[in-house]
Amino acid sequence: MTIHIQEIIHATQHKFGLENYRLHTQELYREVNLFNETTYYLSMEWYPPYVKESVDEDSNPEGTAVISYDLTTGQYTSVIFVQGKSYANSLSYPNIGLEEIIAWIERDTELVYGKQFQLSRHQNGQYVFHECVGGTPVSPGGHIEIHFDEAGKLVQYSNYGFYASKSLIQKEAFTLSLEQVEPLAKQQLKLLEYPVYEEQRLLPIYGITEVYVTNDGASVIPFEFIIHSGSRLIIDKVIEWEQTSAHPYEKADIEWQETVTLEQAIAREPHPDSFPITEAEQEKAVAAVVEGMSQLYPNDAGQWVLKTLHRHQGYMEAVLREQTPSKRVFQRKLVLFIDMQRFVTVNAMDNLPFIEMFDDFQAADEVVISQDEAYVRLKEKGFIELTPVYVYHPEQKKYVLCGKLDCAYAVNAANGEIMELNNI
Repeated sequence: MTIHIQEIIHATQHKFGLENYRLHTQELYREVNLFNETTYYLSMEWYPPYVKESVDEDSNPEGTAVISYDLTTGQYTSVIFVQGKSYANSLSYPNIGLEEIIAWIERDTELVYGKQFQLSRHQNGQYVFHECVGGTPVSPGGHIEIHFDEAGKLVQYSNYGFYASKSLIQKEAFTLSLEQVEPLAKQQLKLLEYPVYEEQRLLPIYGITEVYVTNDGASVIPFEFIIHSGSRLIIDKVIEWEQTSAHPYEKADIEWQETVTLEQAIAREPHPDSFPITEAEQEKAVAAVVEGMSQLYPNDAGQWVLKTLHRHQGYMEAVLREQTPSKRVFQRKLVLFIDMQRFVTVNAMDNLPFIEMFDDFQAADEVVISQDEAYVRLKEKGFIELTPVYVYHPEQKKYVLCGKLDCAYAVNAANGEIMELNNI
């Protein structure tokens, strides 16, 4: 792959009207997509004309243009003017319409509206589009967002996600019905304690946990199983130990920054996160989790489940959940960071401080509505939805047609009132 950095920089300056801007920084970085493919990007920060001297390196001045360019596709993935302010010489479009926006996206991305992407929402100069296959949504899928300021100048453009090729789409007619999945829908209706921040209290509600059901109704793909890129293994192992580790826990700072060279980009060197986790690595990582947990939480043997292992920026990340979940909407979660050279836990992230925020909330009222009653109320109102979505299947490595089982409403378990979740 041939890369001409200076040509890209000059083209970027011209395309976005940055003639009066000055290039502050440029760097190469890389990411891994769902299929463990490595993509290289050029990131640029352009300072606006009024910035003459050095500024705080931890923040960019208002009007700074932060731009990312995909070196493989030759397309821009992100253009953001800091704080929504543009000093660019680009044209203004005060009366730009949806048709013009669509034509612009089609020209820049070579995607076809209605077949590969569709409008999700439009408000006050902000347009959001999502990937589709012939009008059917895709998950996880591409996401395009465009913002214009009051004068009609572009202040944000982003195009994220992986757009699936035709060979990865397993097309079929959607035949699933709510009647077929009703037993599952009842299982997904959970009694939860939902925090009402304004009133500092916990509300007992019955709500449906979003899930994807394959078109044949034979299997389920949980939402959290499809959102992670790079190599990952599902473990689902209870972590137990008889005695704590004799080695003291030694915490180390995590270094996320990776320096990528032009030579690596030209050679399209695979990202380290793209390599499969070997059996030997899995075994050592699980042992590191057991030792790390015995060091950090010596009294918690048998109380945690190792859900997944995945590579991330040179470390192995282990995600753990409590063996016995609570009734609260937000559940306890641990992430251990494992040094891949020594296979020891060197850092950890625990969301306990966030969970403890709700300990001072007023306790949830007594539950007087049963799960069956709550389900009937939601069903009678037609609030339980099953909509077609093409979903990435981690085992098949294809997008398969599923029914997204979801509900935007919940039932107050203390009085039977139906409530819209977004308004709680």
